[in-house]
Amino acid sequence: MERQDSPSAKWWQLAFGVLCMAMIANLQYGWTLFVDPIDTKFHWGRAAIQFAFTIFVATETWLVPVEAWFVDRYGPRIVVCFGGIMIALAWFLNAHADSLFLLYAAAVIGGIGAGSVYGTCVGNALKWFPHRRGLAAGATAAGFGAGAAVTVVPIAKMIATGGYQDAFLFFGLGQGAIVVLLSFFLRKPSQAVPVQRKTLRLPQAKVDRTPREVVRTPVFWLMYVIFVMVASGGLMAAAQIAPIAHDFKVADVPVSLFGLQMAALTFAISLDRIFDGFGRPFFGFVSDNLGRENTMFIAFSIAALAIITLLTYGTYPLVFVFATAVYFGVFGEIYSLFPATCGDTFGSKFATTNAGLLYTAKGSAAFLVPIASVISAKYGWSAVFSIIIGLNVVAAILAMFVLKPLRLRYLNDETVPIPVAARPAQAA
Repeated sequence: MERQDSPSAKWWQLAFGVLCMAMIANLQYGWTLFVDPIDTKFHWGRAAIQFAFTIFVATETWLVPVEAWFVDRYGPRIVVCFGGIMIALAWFLNAHADSLFLLYAAAVIGGIGAGSVYGTCVGNALKWFPHRRGLAAGATAAGFGAGAAVTVVPIAKMIATGGYQDAFLFFGLGQGAIVVLLSFFLRKPSQAVPVQRKTLRLPQAKVDRTPREVVRTPVFWLMYVIFVMVASGGLMAAAQIAPIAHDFKVADVPVSLFGLQMAALTFAISLDRIFDGFGRPFFGFVSDNLGRENTMFIAFSIAALAIITLLTYGTYPLVFVFATAVYFGVFGEIYSLFPATCGDTFGSKFATTNAGLLYTAKGSAAFLVPIASVISAKYGWSAVFSIIIGLNVVAAILAMFVLKPLRLRYLNDETVPIPVAARPAQAA
């Protein structure tokens, strides 16, 4: 007889996924703290060092469909355990990297590990919460967005007192060990949970599409393009925030806020992670009620306004802190809205793999990160900010006026042929 999941099981699985995501957050969001110390020691140049970040994001995202294949067959436990080992190894190598080759090799290993954890946890959340995909994907992604908030200050202090190598070693091994431990508590639902369609105002698929079918649809590639456009700006900002703060001469300026006082850069990164983490489940929840594309339009528009503010008044420390916080608060929603939209459009059965395919857009976007360093060196940060503003404005327009009607037409077309083998997967 098939085991039935207890009502609380899905919430425990969500919690374990959020904690795993929090443990890998520093691989991306803590990276900016290491760029200048590495450059000071080896003088490789910011662009060369930032290429490691690009490699990390590319391997983190492009291999997620492969990792998702293993999840669909062997469950989430073994894949997340493997990811924990890989992220610990990656930062161990970063601590001892004395050449760009070793730094890049560590980025590949870290990307594989982070992708194993990220893709598995988000996909698992989509399967456990098919009726609240926006909220579940947002809460899970929030761990990745906000997980770095608690460790930004300790990492910055350890870099200042003991050197960046000690920070890599201590936090890398610690975070990896916690992920391995948490992996033993993860599992997929014992049976598919039917979507409660009559309680939803969102258009939902009646057919579970296979990955092969998904990549043949125009709606998937339009989502992919919009994802790339928005992710490009966010990754540029995440990787470059420390260099931007130094160039704006606000990095070490003390800022007093909420009864706390710390350097503007450290305050900005901490607040960015909090806003980012809060924004993911918040916008996921909003999209569950307001609609996916409507929420995208609002978030992308706010992101453009935040960057305009940063470009205009970013040399004021307090404005720098708040403008970046608002920007990341609305940027992170792509990691809840796009998986949820993908699940709505293509069904639950292959949600992990399909969301993984869409998530590779982040890897494509990562290749613009080192380009930002080159553009800023030649034309200044105003040129980089102008690009980010333009990408968000165009993405907002595409989401509202192109993706929304296209996706509705796709979901309303019940005559699209599917393989006979896939027919039993149709939802009631």
